[in-house]
Amino acid sequence: MTVTIGRRELLAALGGVAAAWPLAARGQQPTIPVIGFLHPSSRDAYRLRGFRDGLKETGFIEGDNVTVEYRWADDQADRLRALATELVQRRVAVIASGGSPAVLAAKAATTAIPIVFVVGTDPVRLGLVTSLARPGGNLTGINFLAIELGAKRLELLRELLPRMTRIAVLVNPANAATTESTLRDVGAAAHAMGLHIQVVNASNSREIDAAFATLVSERADALFVDADAFLIDRRVQLAQLAARHAVPAIYADRSYAEVGGLMSYGASLRDAYRHVGMYTGRILKGAKPADLPVVQSSKFELVINAPTARMLDLPLPQSLLATADEVIE
Repeated sequence: MTVTIGRRELLAALGGVAAAWPLAARGQQPTIPVIGFLHPSSRDAYRLRGFRDGLKETGFIEGDNVTVEYRWADDQADRLRALATELVQRRVAVIASGGSPAVLAAKAATTAIPIVFVVGTDPVRLGLVTSLARPGGNLTGINFLAIELGAKRLELLRELLPRMTRIAVLVNPANAATTESTLRDVGAAAHAMGLHIQVVNASNSREIDAAFATLVSERADALFVDADAFLIDRRVQLAQLAARHAVPAIYADRSYAEVGGLMSYGASLRDAYRHVGMYTGRILKGAKPADLPVVQSSKFELVINAPTARMLDLPLPQSLLATADEVIE
């Protein structure tokens, strides 16, 4: 039996097939992976440049072949748990996280989604991994050894200020894990050097002002600033207050010296975030966190701001200048 199809029916049938082609093509296109980025502080290009550089080194470009969902707690630590839960519910492929409070929140939120972290203290001590060589779970990342270098920073301050006896240590009590590690390690080093430690706390800008009023009234000889995300974000305020009150200070990251801070010693935070981006890219390509050993920073830099030293009327010892990786003029 012969079936005759009219012109109108034939066009309608062909139109239906043509309309289905784009849908089929779209269904065959690969899904763009989504990364979750969790941080306890506020958006900062200084961190993101390094992270994006690391992604690019592994073949991923944000907005091109990968999407990043950002969650910033804006220095409100109590928001981190909910923000981490949002990323888990979003079913992101990987969570990149910076700072101990954010990493701990991400760890509490999921045991299935890979987490790549950057922290400034021993991740084994924090309970993030079972060992550096074999992380053993869904977390891996980089320790840029900010806390472990506390004793070295004290030695550098003593080299600059051989007569100092009293040093103020500025910490953020909202970051309990980092603060505890800092006070334990720096306290032991200060005791061995015969230095008296004065702890000052700050979790917001007003408290930073109050902390400086306290350390000035207590006549601290110098200031040691903890490696904390909130404090790094307030680096301009800290450098300006130290200059205004003529307080010599040392910091963990070069970004402080770049905005007028006297002296910094530590690993590059931007480079640490580059490693986070690289590990995130490798996981997107199929690597498992348990098979990626935790990286420890191996290159540290001493950066001195010479104009700030002159403003404070501090002669820079030749021995210090000789070991400096950069002297900003």
